[in-house]
Amino acid sequence: MTAVATVKKAKTNVKPARKVTAGLDAQAQILDAIDELFYLEGARAVGVDAVVKRAGVNKMSLYRQFESKDALLLHYLSRREERFWNYFEESLAKHPGKPRDQLCQFFIDVAERAQRKGYRGCPFVNLAIEFSDPTHAVRRSVAANKNMLMSRLLALATQAGARDAQALANGMALLIEGAYTATQTYAQGHALIAAIPLVAKAMIDAACPA
Repeated sequence: MTAVATVKKAKTNVKPARKVTAGLDAQAQILDAIDELFYLEGARAVGVDAVVKRAGVNKMSLYRQFESKDALLLHYLSRREERFWNYFEESLAKHPGKPRDQLCQFFIDVAERAQRKGYRGCPFVNLAIEFSDPTHAVRRSVAANKNMLMSRLLALATQAGARDAQALANGMALLIEGAYTATQTYAQGHALIAAIPLVAKAMIDAACPA
C-alpha cells in the first residue's frame, strides 16, 4: 500500500468530533425547550427524551444542569412567573398613578394576549391541573403566584377607592381565572373573550365611586 493510500484510509477511519455544548449554552437551550414543550404539550406528557431532542443536547448535559424533572419544572415556573409579572407591570405602566385605569388595562391586555396564536391559557393553572397533590413543590409555586396576584389586586382595588376592596379583588381574581379557562374552551376570536375587559370595567365601576 502506498503512503498516499495509507493516509486516505486513516482519514476515512477518523470519527467526527462530538459536538460539545458549553454548560451555560446547554442550560439556556434546555430552558427554552421546556418553556415551549411544557406549555404547549403539558409537563407530564413531555419526557426527557423530547426535551433533549428539542434542545439539541444529550441527556448527560441535561442531568449535569438539572438533577431531576422536578427541578426542570421549577425552573420553568420561575421563568413563566417572571414573564407574567413583566406583563402585569407593563399594563400598569400605561396609566401611572391611576389604579382604576391600571386595573381596566390589565384585563384589556389579558384579552389581547388570549387572542395570540399558540396561547394555551395560564401555565400555572395548567400545571395545577396536572399535579393533584397540593403539597407538591409545583403546586406550592402555583399557589404562591396566585396569592401574590391577589395581593396586588387588593392593593390596586384599595388605591382605586373601592367600597369593599377585598370583594373587588376576589371578583377580579375569579374573572381572571375564568378568562384563562374560556380561552381554551371557546374558539379563538369568540365574542366571550372580547367581553372580558367590558365585564371587568363594569365590575370596577360598580365597586369604585366615580
